[in-house]
Amino acid sequence: MKQVFHKIMSFLMAFVVLFSTMSFTIDMHYCGDTLVETAVFHKAKGCGMEMQNPSSTDCAVTKKNCCTDEQITIEGQDELKISFDKLTFDQQVFIASFISTYINLFEGLNESVSSYEEYKPPLVIRQIFKLDETYLI
Repeated sequence: MKQVFHKIMSFLMAFVVLFSTMSFTIDMHYCGDTLVETAVFHKAKGCGMEMQNPSSTDCAVTKKNCCTDEQITIEGQDELKISFDKLTFDQQVFIASFISTYINLFEGLNESVSSYEEYKPPLVIRQIFKLDETYLI
């Protein structure tokens, strides 16, 4: 059970490190005020209502485009190394107590302690198995 729990926790910690250092972009395409499409890691395709460029410059009517694109960028953490140059007294006490309790957690007993070793067994006056005629085979 302990090994399974250890593997699960290490897997979860790997995901935490992966997602805390990874940066990604969310693209959203709005047509008017309604959200039409959302895309992660690539550009949103759009709704197909984008304005076309006029083929000629002679007769051009300009019209306001109703579609807007919005982009949200989430930056990841660049540094993972935490400097241990300066530790406060509280941090030193915590580390020392954590290490001592962790080491003492796995210490086993040198000898097996049993309470019945100090008592003598009762004296056998009669052989009860012969009286009851019960034999172990």
